[in-house]
Amino acid sequence: MSLQKPSIRTAFIPHLPYLRRYARALAGSQVSGDHFVRAALEALLASPATLDLNLSAPRRTLFQIFHAFWGPHRENVAMSMPGTVGEMTLTGREALLLTAVEGFTIDDTALILNTDVEAVAAEVANARGRISTEPRSRVLIIEDEPIIAMHLEQIVEEMGHEVIAIAMTHAEALEAISHSTPELVLADVQLADGSSGIDAVNDIVKKFHVPVIFITAYPERLLTGERPEPTYLVSKPFAADTVVATVGQALLGLIDKA
Repeated sequence: MSLQKPSIRTAFIPHLPYLRRYARALAGSQVSGDHFVRAALEALLASPATLDLNLSAPRRTLFQIFHAFWGPHRENVAMSMPGTVGEMTLTGREALLLTAVEGFTIDDTALILNTDVEAVAAEVANARGRISTEPRSRVLIIEDEPIIAMHLEQIVEEMGHEVIAIAMTHAEALEAISHSTPELVLADVQLADGSSGIDAVNDIVKKFHVPVIFITAYPERLLTGERPEPTYLVSKPFAADTVVATVGQALLGLIDKA
């Protein structure tokens, strides 16, 4: 889909992969998330003059446009997803994703969510509290850089989860799941022996229904719309808070099933 005005195209297109990452993490799937992104873009194409297009802050403006079309549907989508009710409100999930994963400030997040700064801060605090009470889960890490793997292991264990194995190759990942069933997978894309973390994950999800978080230096390569894509995606280099927030989102569905 192309944007008609060159100024809009130049401003917004670089940020579309990250809006798609946010939307699918929020909606719980690639299909649902992309549906709402597409609706926002179609409205932008149809009547750009009716929208407040602040091209001096294009990334924030793009997320604001998305929320204008996500808003009327958000409660229905949330009710259809496991794990989105209870102590972590939908606004809390939105605020946590926007700040910890997408890197917006509290002020920008308040503008995107059309609320005040104090409310955003409270929602983020509540969401973090909800994550801290999640049940212990078994986590498989597929990562060929030892320092990164150790950092991920530390983050996950400090959250209270168990790392069942660290695999550096496709073969090691399959060997690991033959001994223990993971409840979450954190996976790099390119592995030590030239094998693919994507291929390893595809083999794992054929055997187990398990959420997957891809961790990569090139997230835009996994957000092309040309193939089945990950619901959860963390960019390298990453902050610990980003991993914590994304793990919390990915494990929400497991809480209701426990």
